[in-house]
Amino acid sequence: MGAIQCGFCTPGTVLTAYALLLKNPRPSRGEVRQALKGNLCRCTGYQQIIDAVLLAAQRMG
Repeated sequence: MGAIQCGFCTPGTVLTAYALLLKNPRPSRGEVRQALKGNLCRCTGYQQIIDAVLLAAQRMG
């Protein structure tokens, strides 16, 4: 998905996304955006990260 580029935000983003998917296995785009709002990414426009979380939700389900 091209979600992670430099790796600076990877640990926080992955753990936050995983925690979200444990609580809500089928989040909406808005719910993913809300969950990740505390994570700073310097490389992407966040859309790729949100797309990757939604894809992970599909594949985990």
